Amino acid sequence: MSSSPNSPNRAFPLERTRNIGIAAHIDAGKTTLTERVLFYTGMIHKIGEVHDGAATTDHMEQERERGITITSAAVTCEWEQKAENGVAKLFSGEKQRVNIIDTPGHVDFTAEVERSLRVLDGAVVVFCGVAGVQPQTETVWRQATKYNVPRIVFVNKMDRTGADFQGVVDDVRKRLGVTVVRILIPIGSEENLKGQIDVLNKRAILFSDDDLLGSTYTIEDLTSDQLALANEAYEELLDAVANADDAVGEKFLGEEEISVEELKAGLRRATIENKIVPMAGGSAFKNKGVQSVLDAIVDYLPSPLDIASAVGQKADDAETKVEATTDDSAKFVSLAFKLWSDKFVGKLVFFRVYSGTVSKGDQVYNPRTRKKERIGRLIQIQANQHTDIDTCYAGDIAAMVGLKDARTGDTLTVPGNDILLEPPTFPEPVISMSIEPKTTADQDKLAIGLQRLSDEDPTFMVKTDEDTGQTIVSGMGELHLEVIRDRLFREFKVDATSGAPQIAYRETITKPAKGEGILKKQTGGRGQYGHVVINVRPGAKGTGLVIEDKTVGGVIPKEFINASKTGLKEAMLNGIVAGYPVVDVEVDIIDGSSHDVDSNESAFKMAAIFAMRDAFKNAEPIMLEPLMAVEAQTPEEYQGDIMGDLNRRRGKISSMETKGILATVKADVPLSAMFGYSTAIRTLSSGRASYSMEPARFEAVPPKIVNDIVEARMGY
Repeated sequence: MSSSPNSPNRAFPLERTRNIGIAAHIDAGKTTLTERVLFYTGMIHKIGEVHDGAATTDHMEQERERGITITSAAVTCEWEQKAENGVAKLFSGEKQRVNIIDTPGHVDFTAEVERSLRVLDGAVVVFCGVAGVQPQTETVWRQATKYNVPRIVFVNKMDRTGADFQGVVDDVRKRLGVTVVRILIPIGSEENLKGQIDVLNKRAILFSDDDLLGSTYTIEDLTSDQLALANEAYEELLDAVANADDAVGEKFLGEEEISVEELKAGLRRATIENKIVPMAGGSAFKNKGVQSVLDAIVDYLPSPLDIASAVGQKADDAETKVEATTDDSAKFVSLAFKLWSDKFVGKLVFFRVYSGTVSKGDQVYNPRTRKKERIGRLIQIQANQHTDIDTCYAGDIAAMVGLKDARTGDTLTVPGNDILLEPPTFPEPVISMSIEPKTTADQDKLAIGLQRLSDEDPTFMVKTDEDTGQTIVSGMGELHLEVIRDRLFREFKVDATSGAPQIAYRETITKPAKGEGILKKQTGGRGQYGHVVINVRPGAKGTGLVIEDKTVGGVIPKEFINASKTGLKEAMLNGIVAGYPVVDVEVDIIDGSSHDVDSNESAFKMAAIFAMRDAFKNAEPIMLEPLMAVEAQTPEEYQGDIMGDLNRRRGKISSMETKGILATVKADVPLSAMFGYSTAIRTLSSGRASYSMEPARFEAVPPKIVNDIVEARMGY
């Protein structure tokens, strides 16, 4: 390994690079914050608004029309901290490169957040100053925790009526269970929002009402009230850092003086180790406080050198771990985290480089396919703008063109380097619908479009119904499938009709049972003979199918055991209640018999299917339906009507609380009862309530409803 991890050809050294994501609940202001960051760093010269369909990172037509983010967008900017009026900053005078991924907030597009957080080094989690911790915020937080991503929190919308910075701080502590410290406290709120208290430097950052773009600000002394609040927050911050960081802790216990720079450095280390989460407040839309958030990104979120090197495994030996050192001179190792079909350049493979460098024209090796492919172009992505580059270095995020067999989650490395990095994981689809082209001429275009869209999106799946021959598409929600259909029309010129959305029901068993299957056919020549006896029992949630071979004495010859297991797996695809996939079953193969001449793999596969169906009949099978965690926020006067409506939808109210003028109702509601809910809640509240929902779990369908589902599935 070389003495420096940086190649002399890099524009920015690794220690001055930040790879961050901006994530939050829908409508918390992620895209608006990203737009301001691009403006203040000089990457754009005019602020575009989400509600006008002009935000840089919302470049899809559907995003501009709906005012929401659908696909994560990557942008790159540069920021230089300035030590102004005696304010200490850790990296002043050094221009930093900040790579940002703006992620969606809607639960239907949670896969975009998942794969982005997998490859990022840090994240800014945005909270609404009025609503605080919302359901999708909790989901994002769990995703970031899963990948050990350091975070800072920006409490946005402090200009809105009912905004309460301290209330959000308390909410984060209570509901997310993390140690948070206030580093930038809003001065005023609602229409009186003036700026921020810089807690560490004990100075006021004030924005002028005359500068509507927020480009200029002054740093001034605190008033007596502001100083009291700053001192309280400073003592709280000092105590938290002293408990989390050894260097600061030793000085604190020794009652030595701790400089602002030392305290900042300690807070940086504690943040990177996920022991502390710094919090700042402001308003992206009103252009107040974004520059200091940029400073906080540089000060407290890690460079690629500040986090542990990526660790993978050998492709042919999962037990052997392989490290990808963050070093330009090491072997090239990267992770493909996103695929995108671009109408100008074709298939784009977004990737994050963990070690080494790669240049256009190089060959890359994919351990999953065990194939080499040549890179045609390397592209620096700026939302929907593409800039060709020659080389990517460790820590870079870019896209490559020319790879045909790459998938989301693939490791891309140099030939001969057998390493597999951990891919991102994605939830199962919860909703399906049929889709058919209006004309036979569109049939091929539909197939191509669906294939490309399923390549891009791991939560979008396509299959053919064996009974009807229909094409069935599955996704994370109504909006997800609606956007897919819209993209088919706009990008692939396919005019398609879709059936009503269908719920992804499941089946399982509730008690142990025995099953026996025999296939015995004699047709004059060689016959068919297979005989399998099994025990089944309910498995733990999420375990799928677990099979154990407990036969003795060779009653089923070894060469037919795998065929029997294949049959058991195939039987899980169709339950006996209504033909839905079966989940969470443990099976023991306990007995059977064979014939010297007539037994073969096909016979034992069928016998195992018969045995499974026989066992299911006696194991009291039930249907499962997806439950959604629903959170409705409404003015108090509509709370009763909304609760009554959720009850009518078979919802179970789990909690109610009131913050200021807003009441929050949480409930678990079957997905099948949530179709059209957006219209219903608007009607019930005269358009003043909002809601969000995310998949919670599967639960048994009430018996009285099972018959209706079965009849609908059978077409009665």
